[in-house]
Amino acid sequence: MSKRPRKTNKIRADLRKKHQKRKRQGNLTRGYHEHGYAEQDLEYGERVSGKGELTRRRTVTGIEADAEATGFEVVPEVDRELCTEGRVLAVHGLVSQVQAENGDLYQCVTRGLLKTLSTDQRHVVAAGDRVWFRPGEDQSGWIERVEPRTGILSRTSRGRQHILVTNVDQVLIVVSVAEPALKPNLIDRFLVTAEKTDIDALICLNKVDLVDLADLQPLAGVFGQMGYSVIFTSVKTGFGVDRLRNVLREKETVVAGQSGVGKSSLLNAVEPGLDLAVREVSTDNDKGRHTTTVSRLLPLARGGYVVDTPGIRQFQLWDVIAEEVAGFFRDLRPYVNRCRYPDCTHTHEADCAVKDAVADGHLDVRRYESYTRLFAGDAV
Repeated sequence: MSKRPRKTNKIRADLRKKHQKRKRQGNLTRGYHEHGYAEQDLEYGERVSGKGELTRRRTVTGIEADAEATGFEVVPEVDRELCTEGRVLAVHGLVSQVQAENGDLYQCVTRGLLKTLSTDQRHVVAAGDRVWFRPGEDQSGWIERVEPRTGILSRTSRGRQHILVTNVDQVLIVVSVAEPALKPNLIDRFLVTAEKTDIDALICLNKVDLVDLADLQPLAGVFGQMGYSVIFTSVKTGFGVDRLRNVLREKETVVAGQSGVGKSSLLNAVEPGLDLAVREVSTDNDKGRHTTTVSRLLPLARGGYVVDTPGIRQFQLWDVIAEEVAGFFRDLRPYVNRCRYPDCTHTHEADCAVKDAVADGHLDVRRYESYTRLFAGDAV
């Protein structure tokens, strides 16, 4: 008996607006008033309905997907006899470096269909993605499909989701205590994103050789009381490097922070063979200079990966509305349900348990002020 052919699903999918090109140029109404229909030469087959080039939907052979996990409402089918699975190590413009399961490296471009499907993402492929790709000649290839993601670190960029990395276990938030100056509010923003995406968060206070450690204890204590691990490090003296090496072992960790805090220097200290480029902080404005330009997965000798990311000077939360912010603050969360009003914003209302906790010294004032700025939508 012959084998029955596999049934495929054909689904109507939305397209990105920027890929729509109007076939008919100009204004029909104006043309009619000026020349009448007799002078209007329509291209053969052009339709006024939405079934020509003006359509914003197309039929895709694939399966419905969780848009939050994949970025798409539909993922295309792939021919598994021609394609193989791989992991995106880095994305350089239009080309992604993909490592196949056997360890071979391929320079892949993204299939046109993926780039035309409607998505909120700034780029459809990110470092860390698990993908199906079709190998070509000379270690080239085409990415056919992106698999569902977990452990996503992303921010808002130009109104779209800018994914820094996917499929990681934890985020190491690196800040310098001096040169450039410490930014506790930037830590808070990374922590909110980690809470939202269910990624473990570690806080690394770097360059501790430049300050008195006793001055950092109040800040470290606030984060430690919430259950976050705080690691003090100095590349210059080697302080804390061994502890950092242990917490990265056999984990997939994204290293994030602003420019100049010493992310690449720390990774070189943890894994000397990486030989990542480093630059000095500008003496003119006490700001870091961009050294790492793309997110890249780097294997560790003791197991696991680290992902070195470009320095971030502004981190605007993605897909977090004001009403959700308090729930992502571990220290505020226990007081939220004690407020008099169920829709309390914890900013101006009377009988607010959060404000009372701040006044009584149970909540850190700086953390509360950071919450109010996030609630107001201020950018950092």
